[in-house]
Amino acid sequence: MKKRILAGLMVSTFTAPAFAQNSVTLYGLIDEGFDYTNNVAGGKVYELQSGYAQGSRFGLKGAEDLGGGLKAVFQLENGFNVNNGKLGQGGLMFGRQAYVGISSSQWGSVTLGRQYDSVVDYLAQTTANGNWAGYLFSHPYDNDNTDNSFRVNNTVKYTSPEIAGLQFGGTYSFSNDTNFANNRQYSVGAQYTNGGLLLAAAYLQANNPSATAGGAINNGGDENFVGSKLRIFGAGASYTFGSANVGVSYTNTYVANPTTSGYVGDITLPTGTLSSLRFQNFEIDGKYQFTPAFYVGAMYTYTRTDFNSAAGKLNPSYEMVGLMADYNLSKRTDVYLQGAYQHVGGDRTGTVLDFAFVPGADNVSSTQNQVVARVAIRHKF
Repeated sequence: MKKRILAGLMVSTFTAPAFAQNSVTLYGLIDEGFDYTNNVAGGKVYELQSGYAQGSRFGLKGAEDLGGGLKAVFQLENGFNVNNGKLGQGGLMFGRQAYVGISSSQWGSVTLGRQYDSVVDYLAQTTANGNWAGYLFSHPYDNDNTDNSFRVNNTVKYTSPEIAGLQFGGTYSFSNDTNFANNRQYSVGAQYTNGGLLLAAAYLQANNPSATAGGAINNGGDENFVGSKLRIFGAGASYTFGSANVGVSYTNTYVANPTTSGYVGDITLPTGTLSSLRFQNFEIDGKYQFTPAFYVGAMYTYTRTDFNSAAGKLNPSYEMVGLMADYNLSKRTDVYLQGAYQHVGGDRTGTVLDFAFVPGADNVSSTQNQVVARVAIRHKF
């Protein structure tokens, strides 16, 4: 009897905060699979890897009714590696998201904390990697952040309500530095939906990204391309008709005075420092839902790159093809198979960027080609 009373008191203790809220939800996702890469520095690699179609995570989110149509909202979301239990996003406790704010069905929401930028919120969903495919289908080095290579810290975000199919928003991320513009970020984006049609566009700019640990884009696990300025913009569309969905997107990434990549390190030219680096990504993708439990998808991306330096301009190019099949074993569990191929062509630069590197591969290929294949299981709770 004493054990039953004690158990009842413990349950009451841990559930009491939930009753004080309108809703508090614990949720998560585990994505774990086997990867094969045909060329990593000249050798084959077989490995277990976590979080490719979607990043492995767990989190808490909730809302409290404040009256007058207002709600207090929050979300804390952790990323982790299933294989070794380590924290993701550079070892941050809640590296995926951590914010609190106020929401109104009439006026929209304002949230404060570590959050997604407008490229991720609006534009990414028109790409295969930002929608149904994930990491392996990212554009080279995830240069446009449509696969969330970085989140933005110290961020104030506004998200509008949906108005006749239109929704828009923006972010401003403080540098938290005596130099106001040193490692700050701002972005805007919008989307329009009408039946099966989705149109989206976004713009992002960061000054001295990853220059500091405490700024908008930290230097402990959020690096994209490091330089004096990062600018990303683009637009995309997708259309669903019956069991089929097709999408097209264009993104443009510009980095001033680039020095390193968060994926492959130093990118300095043998002939001198780069004055600027630009990626233009053109993607077409499609998905067909054969049954409610089974779909197949494919994508093709062509990326043109501009290397600008005092020695002149060079134009490498990247082509990527991806295929994916996914089967739901239940409402919460699915298995999937993916394959991605990348070829690097055009001008040779003398940097590591001359060699193929599929995002998610163990490391850079020794040639201009690389193939990665993955079979995995994903469970949501």
